Amino acid sequence: MSDQSVSSLSPSSPAPPDPDEIKRILEAAILTSLDPLPLSELKKLFDEELGTEVLRRLLEELREDWSGKGVDLVNVASGWRFHSKPEMQQFLDRLNPQKPPRYSRAVLETLAIIAYRQPVTRGDIEEIRGVTVSSPVLRTLEARDWIEIIGHRDVPGRPALYATTRNFLNDLNLRSVEELPVLEDLGSLIEPRGSMDLLPTPQSITTEGNAEIILPVLQTSLQAEPGLATTRLPIQQEKTVN
Repeated sequence: MSDQSVSSLSPSSPAPPDPDEIKRILEAAILTSLDPLPLSELKKLFDEELGTEVLRRLLEELREDWSGKGVDLVNVASGWRFHSKPEMQQFLDRLNPQKPPRYSRAVLETLAIIAYRQPVTRGDIEEIRGVTVSSPVLRTLEARDWIEIIGHRDVPGRPALYATTRNFLNDLNLRSVEELPVLEDLGSLIEPRGSMDLLPTPQSITTEGNAEIILPVLQTSLQAEPGLATTRLPIQQEKTVN
């Protein structure tokens, strides 16, 4: 066989990647990852340069492929991950029965104020709640990696500025704080005299623009296991001094 014949049999360029094979690779990577995977990490799975829009489209197709099953493919603040559907939790609890954490109204009110007014100081929170914010409340939220200090307000005393973290969004299955339920009046969240009673767990959760829902949403949704990605939100809504 002549060199010309051999050359004609050799591909001039690699075959285009098979979309189904790409989805299988994405599926395996996300299923086996402990943390959500951003697009930048998912691109590392492939030798060929895979465009961002192509990758997003294939992830959306993969999401559709899993619709109707017991788990969902979701895009949260730190990337893509699989998680079980809420209606599956009652069955999963039989394998690993654990009492979910319960948080006081003071903790959830403080978290809601930080989420909707960030960045805020301790004084801001106390002004809205009408009562002193105890240090254990803030430590509880910091220990769960739901809030962090992102700087200090440039005023006498340089009070710390608190904001939510990516882990907070991950645990709520959100991509950004803009996806939180709309609140017309933050004051309607606040229990008179700052009650410390524990919130009951509602049977159902909606995400309509209703100020009364956010505390039950936080109580029932922020129960994810620790260990998720903890990359921080770049929240800078006012001048801060570190």
